Amino acid sequence: MSIMQLTQTIHILPTLPGMQSKRAKQPMLPGMEVEQERPAVITNRQIAEVLSGIADLLEFHKSNPYRIQAYRNAARGVLDLTDSAASMIARGELLPVPGLGQRLRSRITELVQTGTMTFYNDLCMQSLPAGVRALMAVENVGPHTAVRLYEELGIDTPEKLWWAAQQQRIRKLPGFGERSEARLKAAAAQLRRGSNTASLSGVA
Repeated sequence: MSIMQLTQTIHILPTLPGMQSKRAKQPMLPGMEVEQERPAVITNRQIAEVLSGIADLLEFHKSNPYRIQAYRNAARGVLDLTDSAASMIARGELLPVPGLGQRLRSRITELVQTGTMTFYNDLCMQSLPAGVRALMAVENVGPHTAVRLYEELGIDTPEKLWWAAQQQRIRKLPGFGERSEARLKAAAAQLRRGSNTASLSGVA
């Protein structure tokens, strides 16, 4: 499994009950009222994909085989449901998935209600190499960007990021340009300025 695969998380943000636009409401002419949008609902397949992804991450970390199997079984059980898991949770019903423990139920509920799962995100972070995590300390560098810089250019420290930008290597990557390279260079310099000013100011 590649590092990039380990950082691919599903992040669904359903509209939660009670969330309303902060824009000022304008009076509507009769017959011109805007229909309210239906809240996005996470599907059973999306839930199953997250659970399966957790099983893969646990396997990558050589976790307890029974724990890994529990997530795989939960993924299959959610896929086999004839009703929407999100709808059942909204009604306060327990998911009729065999062997589903309280901890897994609470994590599925978190995913349905918030669109993300803290445990899943934490596992992904633990799976990243130290060099990728070091790059993520730089402003404007998220997991995806950090992994690309790490795998494609061998950059694993903010100092190396600065020098790669100085040598105009970053702009040659697909999806990057002179502006993004300049932003990364400035952010890396800002981070390193306090501890290693000399190594970053060798060439203006």
